[in-house]
Amino acid sequence: MTHETVLCLMAHPDDPEIWSGGTLALLAQAGWHVVTATMTPGQAGSTELNAIEISAIRRDEAAAAAAVIGAQYHCLEAEDVFITYDKPTLLKVIRLFRTVRPTLVITASPDDYMLDHEITSHLAQTACMAACIPNIETPGLTPTNQVPHLYYADAAHGKDRYGNEIVGTTMVDISSVINIKSEMVACHQTQRNWLRTISGVDEFIESMLSFSERNGKYINKKYAEGYRQHLGFSYPSNNLLADVLKTYVHTVNISQQ
Repeated sequence: MTHETVLCLMAHPDDPEIWSGGTLALLAQAGWHVVTATMTPGQAGSTELNAIEISAIRRDEAAAAAAVIGAQYHCLEAEDVFITYDKPTLLKVIRLFRTVRPTLVITASPDDYMLDHEITSHLAQTACMAACIPNIETPGLTPTNQVPHLYYADAAHGKDRYGNEIVGTTMVDISSVINIKSEMVACHQTQRNWLRTISGVDEFIESMLSFSERNGKYINKKYAEGYRQHLGFSYPSNNLLADVLKTYVHTVNISQQ
């Protein structure tokens, strides 16, 4: 069994489960240590509870979702809508990386409909490298030894800010763990109940399943999650997800996008 660690850093509670819950479940089954983290506790996610009340509930929901697969959860305590790419925020992310010391990082798409997601993506990208730099000081924590593999999850609804479709070049077949993913997503009751109230339909789960089916069609599987790997200078270029998850991983040719 491996003792490698995957860190999934997203903007808001429920983001890790919606976009990467299946892949995280498969990695946990493969013996990986799984850590989920969100930039915010989701303080804006209610029309009935105040920010302090809803944040407390959503932190607990995020921890419960992580616990479904034996994962740990961290919240970096930024605020919804106000996630900022600045030194204090980036130092929080670097401290997280130096605490968790991941081999693999999954984060939000750098192309998305809202800046909370995009800025989280940029923070994760920088922290992958910055966590290795000794002269960036985080008292009590030592620099990491390597730049981790970095993958960007799907954008919301699979589209960028202009409505152009985004398709992951690495697809993970999550058909065997879709029930686990659904259980993880369902832990976020505040969001699920809110959508039920305004729509009368359990769109929270249904939309996740529908989008997973959209991805599955690219690889002739029932359900899939899509990723694009960061392949810039100094970042590892081998497809670690494929190396670890093997037959669950399929490559989608860029020409299909």
